[in-house]
Amino acid sequence: MEGRKRKMLSAASSPKRTDTKNNIQVPSSHLNSITCENNEATSRIERSCYFKGDRNESRLGENFFNQPCIALAKALLGKVLVRRCADGSELRGRVVETEAYLGGEDKASHSAGGKRTERNTAMFMKPGTIYVYSIYGMHLCMNVSSQGEGTAVLLRSLEPLQGQPVMRQLRAQARRKATARPLKEKELCNGPAKLCQALDIPRLFDRRDLARDPDVWLETESDDPGFKGSLDKPPRVEGTKTAEAGDRGVVVVVAASRVGIESHGEWAKKPWRFYLLGNQCVSVVDRAAERLALDGGHNE
Repeated sequence: MEGRKRKMLSAASSPKRTDTKNNIQVPSSHLNSITCENNEATSRIERSCYFKGDRNESRLGENFFNQPCIALAKALLGKVLVRRCADGSELRGRVVETEAYLGGEDKASHSAGGKRTERNTAMFMKPGTIYVYSIYGMHLCMNVSSQGEGTAVLLRSLEPLQGQPVMRQLRAQARRKATARPLKEKELCNGPAKLCQALDIPRLFDRRDLARDPDVWLETESDDPGFKGSLDKPPRVEGTKTAEAGDRGVVVVVAASRVGIESHGEWAKKPWRFYLLGNQCVSVVDRAAERLALDGGHNE
């Protein structure tokens, strides 16, 4: 009985914070805490017992990712990548450039010829699985698996939307140059390694489920012109023959050759890189491909 009284007194005297949403006092022992464990990319989350659900109505679900690789690469344009930090704050960036890697005969793909390794296992997992790999032994790239054996889409560039001061700090830490000039906002995420630095995407995110993960996910905005109907239904992004760059409400998708794979011969010329015309955060522009997109041509 005495032990029970001491336990009740201890709980009553513990520090409290106000849950402004529900106007109640929340003991500090019940506050959210996030712990990432560096094994098999697992995570554990302890949520407040007063938290009323966690459904994000704009979050993209499993069905969105379950589409062919090239279709997914296009559908991802305009979607928002969200990274929840350990302190609960969120970083957001709009996807403006992607690359499709089809596996099989695609010699530029890590899974070319059906090759399956410890490194590329995520490419063979269910659609929506995160594939994070290292390049040059120092930079990371984030991909998303799609429908099909050994296929994935590289997230190549983002347009920063939220948390730019934190993104700047993370990029500065990665650059490690005291004399480096301040980055312009368009330079924060305009490359696959840069966006991983800016959003603090670690190697341990590899093989995690983008449709269910608590620390990183994709969502759509209510005014996204590529989104129609249910959030679980793959959206359609379309160009137009009469569109001019900068037209309000018009989305022009450019299909260009992929970057940094010149040694793969004819596969380097495949127009499987997709980006939003006129967006300043695109890493590499292709003027010829842009003219073709504006003329309504198909560089497939």
